[in-house]
Amino acid sequence: MKRILSIAIACLSVAGLHAQTPLYTDGLMIPKKDLGLGAFYGHDQWSKYWEGSLKRENGNIGTVTTQSVTWMGSYGLTDKVTLIATLPYIWTKASDGTLHGMEGVQDLTVAAKYNFLNGNFGKSSLRFFGLLSLSAPMSNYVIDFQPLSIGLGSKNISYRLTGNYTLNQVWFATVSGAYTWRSNVYLDQPAYYTNGQFFSTNEVQMPNVVDFIVRMGYHKDVWRGELYYTQQNTLGGGDIRRQDMPMSSNQMNAIKAGGSIMYVSPHLKHIALRAWGNYAFAGRNVGQSTTFTLGAMYFIHFSKN
Repeated sequence: MKRILSIAIACLSVAGLHAQTPLYTDGLMIPKKDLGLGAFYGHDQWSKYWEGSLKRENGNIGTVTTQSVTWMGSYGLTDKVTLIATLPYIWTKASDGTLHGMEGVQDLTVAAKYNFLNGNFGKSSLRFFGLLSLSAPMSNYVIDFQPLSIGLGSKNISYRLTGNYTLNQVWFATVSGAYTWRSNVYLDQPAYYTNGQFFSTNEVQMPNVVDFIVRMGYHKDVWRGELYYTQQNTLGGGDIRRQDMPMSSNQMNAIKAGGSIMYVSPHLKHIALRAWGNYAFAGRNVGQSTTFTLGAMYFIHFSKN
């Protein structure tokens, strides 16, 4: 049971954040030759948003709702290397106005996490992880129809460093930070205007992104609970113009807080269930969203040990 809970924590932590900037921030690894397969439903909704630093509402779109179903797989290549993949299907809608929602397969993300350093100090332990992830669109979705587009359309490479501290094998704290490089994208129009400039091209330069997350929690037997704080900052990009639609290259900053709870049934030893949510209490060119996610994982043990 403890083995299943540990695997579930490592897997289910992956899909709790937006697929466009995957944050693989847990402090655990998948045991060697163990495979986890899961599906997750996500619901994100906002009616107020930040237009630059100005918080406002827009009656032309009302409430914007984004829903997703995400497939995820994770495999323990070795005891120190875990492989991860996620692929979401997303659909959007606005409650008011004439803008229609969009739907489709978004971006495939593949990642490898390496546990490169461990230390034990009496009743406590400290572990460090490095992670490299790659993502790319899996369908030809429209990117210049924000905020109802299902993605931003860029190819991404993310480098992440994570440290995890555990006390008495029960209390834990995790700190993680990443830098994400994003490729340029191409609009379905010959020119565009953003950040006070006119560009006679359909190529848009995407600014890179940094993010930071802190998790604190408790896990014992079949239960695990945690609280977390996360911050994302875009390194460049302009603001949304007054009464205009957003651009993929806008500066999109967000500060969110949330929590999660996980349960592993003693009667269904290969299945773990988890629910989590967060709320954006500060931002720039993003919606003040409330997000919740429900997920389940099924585990297969190929090792006889």
